[in-house]
Amino acid sequence: MAKTCTKKITSIGGSALIEGIMMRGPKRTTVAVRTGADEIYTEDVGITTLAQKCKAFKLPLLRGIAGLVDSMRLSYKALMLSANKAIESGEVEEEEPSKFEKWIDEKFGDKFLKVLMVFSAILGVLLAVFLFFFLPTFLFDLTSYVVPAFRGTSGNVVFYKSVFEGILKIVLFLLYIVVCSRMTEMKRVFMYHGAEHKTIFCYENEEELTVENVKKQTRFHPRCGTSFMILMLIVGIIIGLFVPVAPFGISALRPVIKILLLPVSCGVGYELIKICGKHDNVLTRIIAAPGLWAQRITTKEPDEKMCEVAIKAMKEVIPDDGTDIVK
Repeated sequence: MAKTCTKKITSIGGSALIEGIMMRGPKRTTVAVRTGADEIYTEDVGITTLAQKCKAFKLPLLRGIAGLVDSMRLSYKALMLSANKAIESGEVEEEEPSKFEKWIDEKFGDKFLKVLMVFSAILGVLLAVFLFFFLPTFLFDLTSYVVPAFRGTSGNVVFYKSVFEGILKIVLFLLYIVVCSRMTEMKRVFMYHGAEHKTIFCYENEEELTVENVKKQTRFHPRCGTSFMILMLIVGIIIGLFVPVAPFGISALRPVIKILLLPVSCGVGYELIKICGKHDNVLTRIIAAPGLWAQRITTKEPDEKMCEVAIKAMKEVIPDDGTDIVK
């Protein structure tokens, strides 16, 4: 898929929220949430970034790790804000607590719920580690009993195993987002995601930020979290070529080593995203193509109300001195 050429490139990026959008500029990060038919609530959010705490995180590769961690922290903060505002305004209906939830709240209060949320988060991370690291290795080893070429520890087997694991991870990731896209709430989030991309493209094409101009833009943007995740998975395949099939004779050590090398995948993926955002040539189009294709799932065509929210968030973070312009 060819990348859409723009008149300029901005460092402004964003993410879709519940009935809203977060836009992150060089000086401000603003959350805009639809709170009524003609009402949009905006609020600035911020965190102390890892690069602000330690200058080493400004270096290539390390800045990718820091950027991912900071984005997750900021996105979570913005997501909680958008959810609260959407519920308060009635844009999203709050589910009635079950009898069990009411009993837990009465007996243990907020402290138990906070502990439960932390436990759920840890459980989610462990499940992701199992699905994306240990399961692919286990399935390959299981397949080796019926596929002779998958047996042994030669260079060919390392290649087969890395490709097998990488493709399985990509399939699992795509299946996950496909399932999410079937949910009504997530479909609206993906529509807001499309509005975010379209608004950034409108600004980069130096067109007035109006609903009409935004809607005619493409919703596939090379600097996107979806593209970043796909690139990380592809880079992981290459890194896997340098990890033995069974380090020290123990097959289970391979996924452990790949987990330890995850910062490398993250750093390389981040640098590739930056390159694709700054340049438009045959090589960058090939690199960006898988991520742009995956955005067909994670972005949907937005309605006019969603575009209004994206425009509102965008206008709040555009600096007057042009410090957001990369090219």
